[in-house]
Amino acid sequence: MAELLNFENIRRAPKVLLHDHLDGGLRPATVLELADAIGYTGLPASDADTLGTWFQQAADSGSLERYLETFAHTVAVTQTATALTRVAAEAAEDLAADGVVYAEVRFAPELHTEGGLSLDDVVHAVQEGFRLGEQRAAAAGNRIRVGTLLCAMRQFARASEIAELAVRYRDNEVVGFDIAGPEDGFPPTRNLDAFEYLRQRNAHYTIHAGEGFGLPSIWEAIQHCGAERLGHGVRIMDDIKVAEDGSVALGQLASYVRDRRIPLELCPSSNLQTGLATSIAEHPIGLLTKLRFRVTVNTDNRLMSHCSMTSEMTALAEAFGYDWKDLQWFTVNAMKSAFIGFDERLALINDVIKPGYAALMGD
Repeated sequence: MAELLNFENIRRAPKVLLHDHLDGGLRPATVLELADAIGYTGLPASDADTLGTWFQQAADSGSLERYLETFAHTVAVTQTATALTRVAAEAAEDLAADGVVYAEVRFAPELHTEGGLSLDDVVHAVQEGFRLGEQRAAAAGNRIRVGTLLCAMRQFARASEIAELAVRYRDNEVVGFDIAGPEDGFPPTRNLDAFEYLRQRNAHYTIHAGEGFGLPSIWEAIQHCGAERLGHGVRIMDDIKVAEDGSVALGQLASYVRDRRIPLELCPSSNLQTGLATSIAEHPIGLLTKLRFRVTVNTDNRLMSHCSMTSEMTALAEAFGYDWKDLQWFTVNAMKSAFIGFDERLALINDVIKPGYAALMGD
């Protein structure tokens, strides 16, 4: 007999996460403790509950300035190796407790060097934290594997340096590269040297595209830069026309993305905060799933969006009537699209994901 499709049972389901920012997922209590340790006095609240609410409300405000201010605080308190190791370990533990069996967590090393750490120091500290978090999670009965994506900030000029860093540490669970930051005015083609370097070294990369800017950003990311996945990519909807009778016509770019099975790293709650939809029920993920794009479900920033993989999947199931097979489809999509080796992906699908969902479906 199938288990009820509710929050607690969805939390038990094995999940795969491809788009999660380390500096967007800190525990509010940890932010307070780290701030106290370094004498940082800029926080807007002095208790964890109020601070957590502030982060969510600031992200919900519709003000870009207030949204960016939230990251200013989390980055400010993660300028030491000890802090980075702690937040990385806690991220792995939190994700594992939420039923995530594989996660790719991204961060921008260049944002954590203000306290004197080198880029290598930052990567070492975060990787140490992820391994520690994996061990703690396993001891608690929650197994997870965490791969790291190193982000370059597209508005700065260090993409090639970060790409080299990603290649240097790819034997230490750095599984890929990304560019993040404002899309408008900073097209992905500004970083062609970095992407050419990565291609020549058979390295994996995704690109933030189709969130803050539309189809030109997606087109450049794929056709000029060779993106394997699209970070968000939700604006591919601009190339899909839905007629009054419900018929759907895909433009050339949308058809290419679907035909080539280019994964979309969709982040529903985050997209609501940035104005790409007014409710989960109106989010483009519904149509994109119906059209069978390579849709994956992600959290983006768990602190700012006050979300988890469980809450995202629960909201989608309630809004669109998804069942266990649909949630398994999202999960397998993500696992197929991960940047680890084929054998490892296949093992997780066959040995963890499918058995996990079969148990929930009563098969």
